[in-house]
Amino acid sequence: CVSLRFSLKILRKLVTQGIIKSYKGTLGGYELAKKPSEITLKEVIETIEGPYSFNRCLDENYYCNRVGNEICEFQKVFKEITEDVLNKLDKYNFEMFIPKTRD
Repeated sequence: CVSLRFSLKILRKLVTQGIIKSYKGTLGGYELAKKPSEITLKEVIETIEGPYSFNRCLDENYYCNRVGNEICEFQKVFKEITEDVLNKLDKYNFEMFIPKTRD
């Protein structure tokens, strides 16, 4: 269960990013600002959560024992995994989740 306050916070982020539109007033509400085929899972997840990273050690502000700008073997693997996940999320759009009606 998600609180109304939390839901509104998410909706505000989606409006700011141009994914949905909001309408005020008694007949107000929300609707998609783009076609479902133009909205990817990556876009929505990163709008709500921020940039995706498999591990926080990929954040340049995160301290570890790296020397200079060298990254360790774990970071190389985590970077590759992050890129794979982002590429995969970018391939899924919301049109794919709309049930097809039978004629």
